Amino acid sequence: MWDVNRPGHQGLDCRCQITKLVAMTSVRTARARIPRRKRLGLVLSGGGSRGVAHIGVIRALLEAGIEPDPVAGASAGAIVGALYAAGHSPAAMLDFFRGLDPLPFNGFALGKPGLLDPMTFAPYFRRYFRGDSFARLQRKLFIVATDLIRGEPVVFTRGRLIRPLLASSAVPMVYSPIQIGGRWYGDGGIVDNLPVRLLEGQCDITIGVYASPIRRVRRRELSNSFSVLDRALEVGILVHSRASFARCDLVIQPRALTRYGMFDTEHLPAIEAVGYRAARDQMPRIRQLLRR
Repeated sequence: MWDVNRPGHQGLDCRCQITKLVAMTSVRTARARIPRRKRLGLVLSGGGSRGVAHIGVIRALLEAGIEPDPVAGASAGAIVGALYAAGHSPAAMLDFFRGLDPLPFNGFALGKPGLLDPMTFAPYFRRYFRGDSFARLQRKLFIVATDLIRGEPVVFTRGRLIRPLLASSAVPMVYSPIQIGGRWYGDGGIVDNLPVRLLEGQCDITIGVYASPIRRVRRRELSNSFSVLDRALEVGILVHSRASFARCDLVIQPRALTRYGMFDTEHLPAIEAVGYRAARDQMPRIRQLLRR
């Protein structure tokens, strides 16, 4: 048994204290040498069925051991972002879109502006978003929708989840607006199709994925008022989005998406593969950004 009054014990105690101090200093030094893991934020644009390409991008990132967090999205990008934030696998996300008919015959809007009522999709969404709440998500999610009365973007980050998702993806002329809190909301892509500003200060690196490319058209293709209006909307959204491109560290724009239409449900696996290949092609640059 140690006698604390013995002279030799005080020297031993001093040496123990010095040893502990050296060990603690070594641990602190080692921790300081370990670089902090950078947070990669993902911004997902609208694009209708072409937004399924976002799933391919996420699949490529996850396979590379990269887990984006937080996520911001508009329209179809908001839906994919929410599925990812809810913890669904890329395969489950693709199944979501495979099982969803964007133009259902039983979804006509009665007494509302627009051809179809987005609330028709709410029961289907509830299968994937248990609890219908931002609080149930595993990652931070920002959804942008358009306040059609005030003419401005509105960001949803808390509260109920499904109505903001349906509002953000309510394509004009096709779907009726969604009422939330006494205000009417439509497609978020109208005012901010690549909402990168929502992630400023939230992450170290921001990658944007733009799934609304426009293809070259011939004069004869603009043969009626609807085709001209649709083209004008596409061009306007692209021009507005270019300012957001400059605020991203990297923008993935799969040009092959021009082969597919906004409501193309026959080629969803091919669309997902387009996003996957585009992300794989950019993986060296993504890794470089993470090491920067």
